[in-house]
Amino acid sequence: MTLYDELVARGLIAQVTDEAEIRDLINNGKATFYIGFDPTADSLHVGHFMALCLMKRLQMAGNKPIALIGGGTAMIGDPSGRTDMRQMMTKETIQHNVDCFKKQMSRFIDFSNDKALLVNNADWLLDLNYIDVLREVGAHFSVNRMLTAECYKQRMEKGLSFLEFNYMIMQSYDFYVLYQKYGCNMEFGGDDQWSNMLGGTELIRRKLGKDAYAMTINLLLNSEGKKMGKTQSGAVWLDPNKTSPFDFYQYWRNVADSDVLKCIRMLTFLPLEQIDEMDHWEGAQLNQAKEILAFELTKLVHGEEEALKAQEGARALFSGAGDTANMPTVTVTVDDFAERDMDIMAVLVKAGLCDSRSDARRAVQQGGVTVDGEKVSDIATAYKLDDFSGDGKVVKRGKKKFAKVVAE
Repeated sequence: MTLYDELVARGLIAQVTDEAEIRDLINNGKATFYIGFDPTADSLHVGHFMALCLMKRLQMAGNKPIALIGGGTAMIGDPSGRTDMRQMMTKETIQHNVDCFKKQMSRFIDFSNDKALLVNNADWLLDLNYIDVLREVGAHFSVNRMLTAECYKQRMEKGLSFLEFNYMIMQSYDFYVLYQKYGCNMEFGGDDQWSNMLGGTELIRRKLGKDAYAMTINLLLNSEGKKMGKTQSGAVWLDPNKTSPFDFYQYWRNVADSDVLKCIRMLTFLPLEQIDEMDHWEGAQLNQAKEILAFELTKLVHGEEEALKAQEGARALFSGAGDTANMPTVTVTVDDFAERDMDIMAVLVKAGLCDSRSDARRAVQQGGVTVDGEKVSDIATAYKLDDFSGDGKVVKRGKKKFAKVVAE
């Protein structure tokens, strides 16, 4: 099976500009391709995960990735998929985020010996002369055509700023510069970026008389891709200081039954033959598939040692088999008991399982709180420091939120 055929079989490709040319380029290691990442936070999240895995796949087949950090376009903000304008960031904040991205990307992409490039579009966008942009770039774009793009149509109802309207031009110009400077002949992106990507291929054709190609990857699970990486408590980050390896593992361990095999197919590097054998798994076998998914992806992001720890902690929680030492742990000290014993509401807040005492009260009254497997139904239930000594106690809210509370 060729690489292109494998991408199709894994459900990764949404649409392409020239299938025959793209197939030839990537199958023969002749693609120099880029994917853009806007540094809107100080960590990549699982919404970027598919793009990073795709870059890894293509690099393993001899193609050359360019990770484009949008230090310049982040000054404007991408309107795609949004109903409001992005918050403006300072240059200092953007640069800090860029530095964080570089470190995380190195876990997926080999930047040694010119095997891949990491570039920042601030290097060329921030020094552009506005009149030159209007004459040299803007002349090649039709406003009528731009307004038909889905990313703009979604914003027209509530108001699209002229600042954001320029985003397509800036992204197209990125492709034009990368083509000239690095021989970049292909752009990859989510299917919501299609209009912006076509703008780049058209600009290269008009200004240089050359062909370049665009290929969009399916957002994970199609329409569900927009929700990828979101939980009740916020985004799932690749930075272990923002989302622990255990919580990262749990995010994937808890995917819906209907989604687990799609995720395995799209995101893991397991052989397709092995995945095909799972297609008819049902019931308890789907829980096994979720463990495989969670372990493989945690290993990719955080390494095998952390993946094993997360797996042990999860098994200890859900099946009673495993090492509780690998669960998320919160420490209580004598200061927490200075005035009186800690009631269950204080314990839940201390453990980070509830945002406030009122939130904790509702959780207890609704019957969703257990301590060491025993349901707590009385909000007056209280604990002494010694109750958390030794191995501590596992406090759980609902099916997915828990922590081990240990006395210091």
